[in-house]
Amino acid sequence: MQTKNLESKATVKYLRLSPNKTRRVLDQIRGKNYQEALLLLKFMPYRSCKIIHTIIESAINNAKNLNLDKEKLIIKQAFADTGPKLKRFQPRAQGRAFPIHKPTCHITIKLGYQ
Repeated sequence: MQTKNLESKATVKYLRLSPNKTRRVLDQIRGKNYQEALLLLKFMPYRSCKIIHTIIESAINNAKNLNLDKEKLIIKQAFADTGPKLKRFQPRAQGRAFPIHKPTCHITIKLGYQ
């Protein structure tokens, strides 16, 4: 069985997080060993870190199902795509209403060999 071309992938969709703020975290862990990435996420102060940590653990378990060597895995791809925006209205004075856009994102993480 060839394992050099195999990748494990984990995706979470429709997260109520800003894609731009999520990309800021993903840029820090892309290309790193998965253990190093988990350690970095543990000490980052951002809201998306806990969810990304869970996604990486899911990708590790997917790699385990594919019989990949956990010790050699790195984060090959990590990206956050824009999801649909939740549109709400904030009531204002004199019968006006201001629109509020609550962004969502889809996060995908792929683990593989270097």
